[in-house]
Amino acid sequence: MTNSLKRILCAGLLFAAAFSIQAQPEAPPVIVSEAQIQSFPLTAEALGNARANEAVDIRPEITAAITKIRFGEGQPVKAGDVLLELESSEPLADLAAARAALVDSSSQYRRSEELFKTRVVSASQLEQLEAKRDADQAAVNAAQARLAQTVIRAPFDGVLGLRRVSLGSIVNPATIITTLDDTSQIKLDFDVPEVFLSRLEPGLIVTAHSAAWPEIDFRGEVSTVDTRVDPVSRTITVRALLDNNDNKLRPGMFLTVTLLKDDVEALMIPEQSVVPERSKQYVFILDADNIVERREISTGRRRPGQVEVTAGLEPGELVIAEGTQRVKPGQPAKIVGVLDEMDGA
Repeated sequence: MTNSLKRILCAGLLFAAAFSIQAQPEAPPVIVSEAQIQSFPLTAEALGNARANEAVDIRPEITAAITKIRFGEGQPVKAGDVLLELESSEPLADLAAARAALVDSSSQYRRSEELFKTRVVSASQLEQLEAKRDADQAAVNAAQARLAQTVIRAPFDGVLGLRRVSLGSIVNPATIITTLDDTSQIKLDFDVPEVFLSRLEPGLIVTAHSAAWPEIDFRGEVSTVDTRVDPVSRTITVRALLDNNDNKLRPGMFLTVTLLKDDVEALMIPEQSVVPERSKQYVFILDADNIVERREISTGRRRPGQVEVTAGLEPGELVIAEGTQRVKPGQPAKIVGVLDEMDGA
């Protein structure tokens, strides 16, 4: 091989080596942040409607005329207190007739029992008389029930509303006589986003405010969380109970609600680390060798500059906070800074 050919081959090898070195991309610089468990108190604000602990429209079960009104508007009552009496002459007459028939059939059955022992009365005759006695007893029970319907009583302790009928009025099951509300406690129903579902439980403290009493904090506790999430609004209904011993809250009032739970911790990462793609959320993480990995995560609540990760990430893993546009999965990256989530620096 001539010297000139050797020089040409050497020059070609040097050029190929230089090109290979130049073709290798440099590791892109990135700023990372460590996924950390941090205190993240549960705070949710919502609008709620006040409801009575128990509420009912007082209506009669029969059609009859009012003979006595025994309550006053706004009066507190106890369960079983008589509120109204209806015309009862016909039910009383029916009860008297039923009792008379029962006395007769019972007497015949007792005599027939004695005669049955001497075989004067057959077993079938005795059975017929027993059936007649039982039927008359049922008729008495039915007449007593109809008579009881002429007296209207309070079904539970509470406060009566406005009276809507007068003495002598003919009422029927569609007539509202008055209302009865138990307002010693107020049920407050409000909707919160489904992202809070894993944190909701009975016993959480709520604070409510009313435009009628702006200076008062009405405090209570969550009693029930609904079993279903609204598929349209993606919210779930929560019910809280508020003490109302001073009777300031009324059913139907509109309240603003703040729900708070202090002892909640969450896995937090910088908000800019999250890369949305269609309906999914991703982050780029670095392993021990600074190799980039793309990973899908599930996110929860947010606060300025931070987002909660509910699945897909472990505490201590490094996520790329700045430089996500420059990296690709499987390639190395160069750490040039660390973002401190606690102070955003």
